[in-house]
Amino acid sequence: MTRVAVVTGGNKGIGFAIVKHLCKQFDGVVYLTARDVTRGQNAIKELEKQGLNPKFHQLDVTDESSISTFHDYLKKTYQGLDILVNNAAIAFKTTATEPFSLQAEETLRVNYFSLRKVCSKLYPLLKTHARVVHVSSSSGHLSKIPGESLKKRFSDPNLTEEELDNIMHEFIDAAKTNTHLEKGWANSAYVASKVGVSALARIHQRMFNSDTREDLVVNAVHPGYVDTDMTSHKGTLKPDEGAQAPVYAALLPENTDIKGKYIWYDKSLMEWTKDE
Repeated sequence: MTRVAVVTGGNKGIGFAIVKHLCKQFDGVVYLTARDVTRGQNAIKELEKQGLNPKFHQLDVTDESSISTFHDYLKKTYQGLDILVNNAAIAFKTTATEPFSLQAEETLRVNYFSLRKVCSKLYPLLKTHARVVHVSSSSGHLSKIPGESLKKRFSDPNLTEEELDNIMHEFIDAAKTNTHLEKGWANSAYVASKVGVSALARIHQRMFNSDTREDLVVNAVHPGYVDTDMTSHKGTLKPDEGAQAPVYAALLPENTDIKGKYIWYDKSLMEWTKDE
């Protein structure tokens, strides 16, 4: 049975580098997915020039019909999925002129709620020993949330997906009324979205632990401060270096103890609920 890996947002930056390194290290088919078909296919050509053989499929993580189409394709073609790297994300620049309320809504829509939808749709395809990686950020560490009561809610060991969704909606609502700071949030939609993604990994691992499929593993990963479009190329790490921890998490051996964790870019485990 062919093993299959999928990377979202794979046409550039860290996602592109993750696809490249999975092609070299994973014994199976690697799918580079992207919203834009032309950009995705150009990325494939670039990797083919390097002697690699990834496949492409269109996937817009914000579009439920696109996710469904991809799910149906994977199910029909491979009957399952072995690795899912949730990398697709956006970040508004510090110079962005859009109102904060819009930045909040859009950032959480893409970075958190779309990731949720991808997981909801593709998790039923995961095979025994599957590995899931939620690409988070240093901005996704719980210490980035100033409010103590908010921190407690995020770190509740029994937090559910629905409760986390509600917390994310609370941030969007607070941003619209400009009350997010007094409610304990940071002044950053990106922080809110990535703390949500990190919390989601903990929830998803609890779900996996009670799943009938053996050894399903998910971790949140901070790839480092990487030289990409998202960081306006100010990052100190090259994309290949930023891919190291996500690829490590995607290829964790069978029956690993590293699950539901927050992995730092140097592959060390960072305690998510402790101050950095």
